[in-house]
Amino acid sequence: MMECKKALTETDGDMEAAVDVLRKSGAAKVEKKAGRIAAEGIVMVKVSEDGKKAVAVEVNAETDFVAKNEKFQNYVSQVADQALDTEAADIEGFLAEPWKFDTTETVAEELAHQIATIGENMNIRRFSQVKEENGFVASYTHMGGKIGVLVDVETDVVNDAIREMAKNVAMQAAALKPLYTNESEVDPAYIEHEKEILTTQAKNEKPDANDKIINGMVMGRIKKELKEICLMDQVYVKAEDGKQAVGKYVEEVAKANGAKITIKGFVRFETGEGIEKKEENFAEEVAKQMGM
Repeated sequence: MMECKKALTETDGDMEAAVDVLRKSGAAKVEKKAGRIAAEGIVMVKVSEDGKKAVAVEVNAETDFVAKNEKFQNYVSQVADQALDTEAADIEGFLAEPWKFDTTETVAEELAHQIATIGENMNIRRFSQVKEENGFVASYTHMGGKIGVLVDVETDVVNDAIREMAKNVAMQAAALKPLYTNESEVDPAYIEHEKEILTTQAKNEKPDANDKIINGMVMGRIKKELKEICLMDQVYVKAEDGKQAVGKYVEEVAKANGAKITIKGFVRFETGEGIEKKEENFAEEVAKQMGM
């Protein structure tokens, strides 16, 4: 309200000119905030009514306080709705398309409007769609949007037991942070790189060992590492014997329900992962202001 009064005073009561002043002011605020690091925020997942299509989006803000704000969360929900149906291949294309809730502006323009309104730098960082015509997409959100997971489930039977299994697999991905669905997704170059490093380590540990022993040590360690980073090879967190792999759990549920099930892939977003957060040194800041 105060900004409206200021704008009217500045333009001698000219309403149209006042609107221009307010718009310019908003743009200036957005530009000023753009340099600030936005590493908080939320991940939101949306699944279509038929369960055949889903999306995960991450929208960042500067503070956890804003991330918990209802206005911010409602905006992220709209971004997820847009992303669920987008044809864009990347963020640049997504930001350039018309905003479905007001087609007179783009997604980027609505983002700028939200930055000016909410008062923090914000960023639509990423989105990922999953589609499955021969089954469904399962989803799981952890800690109110700190982590969001989608799991692509191909199955010829869909019932409550299989949906529960799929959610358990999504929870597994959220908790144990796998990098791949199974070994077939692992880049051979990565395996070779690991072999090189592990071979050097093994030779340092056992300099007198022959190649067969060294090779056995290396392959054993690689196998152990793959069990940790491949979802289907991880030990299922709810396994009663503490040993059952996720893949075996899926097979067990499939057999019990007379189904053919394949976990084709997953998406796991964690808020702020990979973003370098600015470390504030308040002592230095105060000293600077005091000219020390």
